[in-house]
Amino acid sequence: MIILYGAAPMWGLPDPSPFVTKAEILLKLAGQPYEKRPADFRKTPKGKIPYLDDDGTLVPDSTLIRAHLERKYGVDFDSGLMPYEAGALWAAEKMCEDHLYWLMILERWAHPANFEKGPKQFFKAAPALIRPFIVWMVHRRLKKTLHGQGIGRFTEAERRLLVDRAFRAIAALLEGRAFAGGDAPCGADATLFAFVQGLLCPHFESMCPEIAARYPVLDAYVARMRARFYPEG
Repeated sequence: MIILYGAAPMWGLPDPSPFVTKAEILLKLAGQPYEKRPADFRKTPKGKIPYLDDDGTLVPDSTLIRAHLERKYGVDFDSGLMPYEAGALWAAEKMCEDHLYWLMILERWAHPANFEKGPKQFFKAAPALIRPFIVWMVHRRLKKTLHGQGIGRFTEAERRLLVDRAFRAIAALLEGRAFAGGDAPCGADATLFAFVQGLLCPHFESMCPEIAARYPVLDAYVARMRARFYPEG
């Protein structure tokens, strides 16, 4: 039995982490039965989510989970794609994970109003007496991380430019297709959907929905993916 460890549905999203959503869709695409459970961060192999427990084998990281499913169960997540298509989609996945992800973190965690109605609830389990100190420490560390990564150095106008270029690239890959894989979803759809959906989440104040409105294919794509993989709503 496969157990996927992540978080609970939150803010209208299947999971607050796009990486967990990515892993869950990969499991669905692979046709493997699984159970989803809340993660215990003291037991995570790399201190992050998601991770799998596949009959006692722990597999961390959404990309390593994909490799595990391909290797153990013989799944071809690029089935039907030409090599150049698979390459372009892999590059788009990494753009989401290593570029747009940091914008998502900045908007959810560094924007005071978004933090109050979003990530702050992650700290509810902390003792009330030290909770403000823990939040302060996390914010201090996050600010250093965002500055070191680079996204924290950009102005809002510069971030808008970066988001527009990324959304334009994703929209171009989806133009004329129901899914990134064509008529049927492929492995890249797990990542593209998870991140586009997360960036367009209406629970948060964000520049992203306004920018995405220039590319109607994005909203339509998110709706198709939700209907297919999360028909329960």
